[in-house]
Amino acid sequence: MTERRRAGEEEVRAWAELVGAARRTVTDGLVVGTSGNVSVRVGETVLVTPSGVPYDRLTPDDVTGVDLTGRQVLGTFVPTSELPMHLAVYRTTGARAVVHTHAVHATAVSTLVDELPLIHYMAAALGGPVRVARYATYGTDELAENMLRALDGRTGCLLQNHGTVTHGTTLDQAYDRTAQLEWMCRLWLTASSLPALSPSLLTPEQLAEVGERLRDYGQRG
Repeated sequence: MTERRRAGEEEVRAWAELVGAARRTVTDGLVVGTSGNVSVRVGETVLVTPSGVPYDRLTPDDVTGVDLTGRQVLGTFVPTSELPMHLAVYRTTGARAVVHTHAVHATAVSTLVDELPLIHYMAAALGGPVRVARYATYGTDELAENMLRALDGRTGCLLQNHGTVTHGTTLDQAYDRTAQLEWMCRLWLTASSLPALSPSLLTPEQLAEVGERLRDYGQRG
């Protein structure tokens, strides 16, 4: 049996933020029940929501963590079944947080197209046109591999007939990208629903221009 250690101060703080974000996915309507999952990387440890545990039941003592190989080093709860996806992101990017949801509009779009049409310039905030990862059974290495292909050069993607994955340098950033992605999917579905009309779409050149402007967006310092 693998020996588990106690969480350090930074991990305790990160766990509290993670639980808060997980609960937000429910209140914001991005998941139902215990679907979806959230993780945060602290050093070489990945804190992750446990499998099948309602988020409102999680306490500070329920911290669940693994190393980058998936070996559990914190807690007694079994980590989320989507652990391969989370670890794949951390091994291949500089991400410090990952959010996975079953958001309704985004999941609907994932069943219709191979890439979210350029309905809004905020696609640039995710690195460009949002791709749809090919379907694979949840919790498998195949799904993680499909996700990585869709995430190449991006910070978010759709999972076919499944949901969304976004990552960021902070949990707030990853969560905001999830919310933006769901909003864009809802926008495209709404605009596409009118009979005999098709929404205008941005060109790749227009999106690239926005991408340049976003580099200086926000407050400095």
